[in-house]
Amino acid sequence: MQALQLTAWKSPPEVREVADPEPAAGQVVVEVAAAGACHSDLHLIHDFEPGLLPYELPFTLGHENTGTVAAVGPGVEHLEVGEPVAVYGPWGCGRCRRCHEGAENYCERAAELGGAGGGLGFDGGMSAYMLVPQARWLVPLGDLDPVEAAPLTDAGLTPYHAIKRSLHLLVGGSTAVVIGAGGLGHLAIQILKASCSAQVVAVDLKPEARELATSVGADHAVPSDASAADAIRDLTGGKGADLALDFVGVDATMALATQVTRSLGHATVVGIGGGSFAFGFFTVPYEVSLATTYWGSLPELSEVLDLARRGLVRAHVERFSLDQAPAAYEKLAAGEVDGRAVIVP
Repeated sequence: MQALQLTAWKSPPEVREVADPEPAAGQVVVEVAAAGACHSDLHLIHDFEPGLLPYELPFTLGHENTGTVAAVGPGVEHLEVGEPVAVYGPWGCGRCRRCHEGAENYCERAAELGGAGGGLGFDGGMSAYMLVPQARWLVPLGDLDPVEAAPLTDAGLTPYHAIKRSLHLLVGGSTAVVIGAGGLGHLAIQILKASCSAQVVAVDLKPEARELATSVGADHAVPSDASAADAIRDLTGGKGADLALDFVGVDATMALATQVTRSLGHATVVGIGGGSFAFGFFTVPYEVSLATTYWGSLPELSEVLDLARRGLVRAHVERFSLDQAPAAYEKLAAGEVDGRAVIVP
């Protein structure tokens, strides 16, 4: 079969011929229906030097995956061939306390595993078939459109986790700010509207992204420029935001997030743009909590998919064939994808 593989660091991926996977005991082979192209993949392709990550090359890209069960290994009893599934992305050891809680995204032995999941050190879903080493990483998909559901395994799950930890702040009269209304941000807006009564303000450089933000439920969308902080203060009656979610993660957006968060609020950085913020006693209002988050838990993926089944969350996708996957990453790098790029092998 053909697969889109990363064969060298700081090099574009290649479509290559690889062997079809065969499941061993406890393993499952999934016939891939869709694999999301994530902005974080661009760091693998363009930025990371050899030796920075404990990943062995080559491996197949694609860590947002859906499909149907094609074959099961000995000992797998709760899955049937032909069953639609979503693949939980962060693969933990399964033995530590975090993994026992379903939070494999925070596995305590992650550094020992040689990869973070399928498409991140291990073979992912940008191929006809994908080997899933543990059956527990498969979640029933039901009748959801697999192409629209694939991004929910990361682009939906990641903002869901970030929002859930701050839901107690998002009561009537509160405000949540979403900085970056792209692949994750447009889903974060929908999750916020489905989960709480907060006013939602989107911030983005691109007029198209601001239009998408309001179309999926944002109450306001403001340009990401020097006037953004004042605009947010005006929209909140001078109080500021109870939660600011930064889906970009560069210096300027981190500064904006902390600048507009009110006392006792949360400023959460989700984007991995490489920025930093000089945190000190006088740099943020009193009791502002500054945090980063990474992906989400296995139970939370089921919750995200349930929101989608109820019609409350839907990913806006642009579809590409496997042969078009390298071009999809080029469009993603150029900022020319509104919503989420999805490869359909």
